Amino acid sequence: MLSHVAALVALGAFASVMQVGASQARPAGDPARGKVVFEQCAACHALDDPTSSGPSLKGMFGRKAGSRDDYRYSVAMTRSGVVWDAATLDAYLADPQAYIVGNRMSFAGVTEQSDRDDLIAYLEQAVRPTEGP
Repeated sequence: MLSHVAALVALGAFASVMQVGASQARPAGDPARGKVVFEQCAACHALDDPTSSGPSLKGMFGRKAGSRDDYRYSVAMTRSGVVWDAATLDAYLADPQAYIVGNRMSFAGVTEQSDRDDLIAYLEQAVRPTEGP
């Protein structure tokens, strides 16, 4: 009987941990609004081929920061160890200079969380590789 009680207590603790993790999930952004937010990024970044002063964002999700061969990154960016996903991009966009100290991107950041959520939702659609043939 005691082992059953212990198992139920452990299961309850596990469920509590899972609920906390689920409540910390990123809110879904609005890609249409994100496209508008991206206009401030488009001055330096392209979504496809490198044709601007900043690196192309094509295929950025899952890629190590500072790893494109067609752009000369700062030492800080190449040594950061950051792999781009929604969470790392959110933190970086909030305060680029604080997240990767010494990077060359001269941009103060996107201060509003909802704007970052929307921008990331847009980028996830716009620069992820398409599936299938």
